Amino acid sequence: MEFPALFWGIVGWMIVWAVAGSIITRRRYLSRDLDTSNANFIGAMAGASLGPIGIAAIWAKTPQTSGHLSVGLGLLTVLIVAVTFSFADPENICVTSGSFVASQFVNGLIIGIIYGFMALGLSLIFSILGVVSFAHGEFYMIGGMMVYFITAVWLPGINPLVGVLGACFVAFATGAIFERLMLTPMYHGKIDRPVEYGILATFGLAFTLQYFVQALAGANPVKAKRFVTFPRWSWPEWADPAWIKTRGGSLTLFDQVSISSPRLTAAATCILVLLSLLYLLNRTWTGKALRAVSQDREAAAIAGINPDRMNMLAFALGGMIAALAGALLVQAFSWLPQVGAIPAMRSFVIVVLGGLGSLPGAFVGGIMVGLVEAAGTGCVPDAQKAASYIPAYGMIVLTLTLLLRPTGMFGRRFASSTHGQH
Repeated sequence: MEFPALFWGIVGWMIVWAVAGSIITRRRYLSRDLDTSNANFIGAMAGASLGPIGIAAIWAKTPQTSGHLSVGLGLLTVLIVAVTFSFADPENICVTSGSFVASQFVNGLIIGIIYGFMALGLSLIFSILGVVSFAHGEFYMIGGMMVYFITAVWLPGINPLVGVLGACFVAFATGAIFERLMLTPMYHGKIDRPVEYGILATFGLAFTLQYFVQALAGANPVKAKRFVTFPRWSWPEWADPAWIKTRGGSLTLFDQVSISSPRLTAAATCILVLLSLLYLLNRTWTGKALRAVSQDREAAAIAGINPDRMNMLAFALGGMIAALAGALLVQAFSWLPQVGAIPAMRSFVIVVLGGLGSLPGAFVGGIMVGLVEAAGTGCVPDAQKAASYIPAYGMIVLTLTLLLRPTGMFGRRFASSTHGQH
């Protein structure tokens, strides 16, 4: 895909002023002794979207940094990039086909919900334990493998719900046992460098799980049958709804937007489990105890909460959430012992984008990454190149986040005291 010189000129202009805006705005906020946590991002977006005019306005007004200002300037920048792209390549399918854009948006939203759900487990572990689990992708892999073996090998024909529940139980038990045996010593002064120890311990768990599963199941790809297939409805002609149809196991809305059955089933389940998790954290004693430990471990212990038990529960829940995501997606993708590598990488990108320790940020970040991937792959004419570029979009998002707003969109909501845990 070749773009005219005008397109590259506009992109270069936006990049130059984005860099200038980031540097100038941060210095301006520092000189006035204001919060600079979001200054880089605001300055970069003002420069990219409005050029020197935007930078001058930020310099003159020096407004209080806020989410509304960040989102507004970010959306304006995205809009300008989209308009520039449409003028640069007016024959691209993303410009000529509204139905294709709608389909990409809906499917990106659905896969983004699944991404966010998986990253939720990683964010939960970090917010309570202060440890980044590098075995998160392996829990995802175990979830899919357990569903496949339960429903296709050990108990063929059984209800897939049994396989999903079995996968969740195995992942929960594995996470609880590992945390109690390997991570609990960090909280009692038995480890000199607890942060490094936590990284090495979870890395070791990742290698152990991956090669243990490969030794037992082999390296050949497997795939489970669909859990639910949309039925083919038959309607009278006078009552035939023109806006919804089913074709080949996929749901088609408005005769344009096609949604695969496995992904829609997985996304709907993820939303239900997310609501259940939010209820657990905000409405139950156990959830309040988890939040108390995340804020101040010593104060929670004085109040009668067992911090070690809460840590074990958090790690087990985080692993179970990743396993549930894998259990729901094994019906859509081929499964290998190494299948967790890319989802784990996406989870790290998402938790950094949303903010380390922020559960809402993890979910919103997942949706954003899903939409970015859908837009990027859909607008590249060569399908083979588009598929190979998918991992790169996450890395671009991660790099920009670290450069412009290292704390992420929602900061560290539940991780404010993790430094003092160890």
